[in-house]
Amino acid sequence: MYFSWGGNTEGIAEQIQEKTGADMFELTLVNPYSSDYNTVLDEAQRDMNANARPELKNYVEDISKYDAILIGYPNWWATIPMPVASFLEEYDLSNKRIVPFCSHGGGRLGQSVNDIRKLAPNSVIGEALSVHYSGDSGLSDDISQWLAQNHILEQ
Repeated sequence: MYFSWGGNTEGIAEQIQEKTGADMFELTLVNPYSSDYNTVLDEAQRDMNANARPELKNYVEDISKYDAILIGYPNWWATIPMPVASFLEEYDLSNKRIVPFCSHGGGRLGQSVNDIRKLAPNSVIGEALSVHYSGDSGLSDDISQWLAQNHILEQ
């Protein structure tokens, strides 16, 4: 599962899907954020300050069939974007393993993993992957190591 605005997180999710063969699900919104960078920053900060839960456009039909959920997102204001919070609160993720991956422009994971832990207190949170923008030439190896570290794939 991933939320992507500029395509960086989507590209990471696609590489993960290629390596694992897992199902891939993109979070989209009923009222999408602006495609303008400065405007989306304002919208994202507004939602964060209001602790908003933007309405999701699409849903996972049967979340119960998944034991592990890899959740990707950009680091916005040192945390998860509010659409990810919407997802975490709308599903019963009890006893599931949540494995975060995050794209960022320098803020690394920020407080995102702690915030995921708060929104999914009955889940096991795996080791997170932090990727600067869309990654560099070592991204494929980094993803493979991260998947192995989280026992998603053998290395």
